[in-house]
Amino acid sequence: MPVPGGLVNASDRPVPLTRSDRGKRIVDATVAAILLVLVAPIVAAVAVLVAVGLGRPVLFRQCRSGLHGVPFEVVKFRTMRPPDPSRGLVGDGARLTPLGRWLRATSLDELPTLWNVLRGDMSLVGPRPLLPEYLDRYSPWQARRHEVRPGVTGLAQVRGRNSLSWEEKLDYDVEYVDTRCLRLDLSILVATVRTVLRREGITASGADTAPEFLGSPHRPAPPQRDRTTV
Repeated sequence: MPVPGGLVNASDRPVPLTRSDRGKRIVDATVAAILLVLVAPIVAAVAVLVAVGLGRPVLFRQCRSGLHGVPFEVVKFRTMRPPDPSRGLVGDGARLTPLGRWLRATSLDELPTLWNVLRGDMSLVGPRPLLPEYLDRYSPWQARRHEVRPGVTGLAQVRGRNSLSWEEKLDYDVEYVDTRCLRLDLSILVATVRTVLRREGITASGADTAPEFLGSPHRPAPPQRDRTTV
C-alpha cells in the first residue's frame, strides 16, 4: 500500500539494498551488539530510575518512518508523565519531568534504540526517524531523507540539533544522503560524543521539546555548499 509522499510500504515489495548498504548494515549490527553488552549495566540503572521516578512502563514506544517510509516501532526510555488534564499535565513541557530532562540532555533515553539498530530498523548514523504523519508534508527534496535508514545520530544532530529550524535539519538530512561514506559516519559519531558532553542544542529556543513539523511542500533544493567537514 502506498504511503504519503510517494514512499513505499514494506507490504508492497522488499526494500533492495546496495553493496555499501549491506556493508554498513554489518557494521551497525556488530557495533550495536557490542554496545548493548557494554552499556547493559547503565541500561539497567536507567530503567530503575525511570521505574521509580515515572512508574511503568519504563520504555516509550512510538511508530516512526524508516527506510523508504516503512513504519517501525522506535524504543526509548520514557521521559514524560502520561497526559492528565485534571493535574494540568497536557503539554509536553508540563509532562516532562526533571529526570526526563536529564535523560534527554545526556541522551541516555536513546540507549534502547540500539535494539532498533540491531533489528535493522535503524542505523547508527542517518537522519533521525520522524513521525509517519510528516510523510506528506515533505517537499520532494526533503522526502529523499528516507532513501537511507534513519539513525541514532546524524549530520543535523552535530550541526545544531534542536536549535536548527525544521528546514535546516531536513536539508542536512538530504546532504547526508548525498555524501554518506564511512569517513563521514565516523566523524559524525565522534562529533556526537562532543555534542552530548557539551549538551548543545538540546531544545529549540523557547520550547521544551521540538515543535511539530507543519510542512514545507514547495521548498526547493538548497544551494550547494562546502560539505567536507562535520
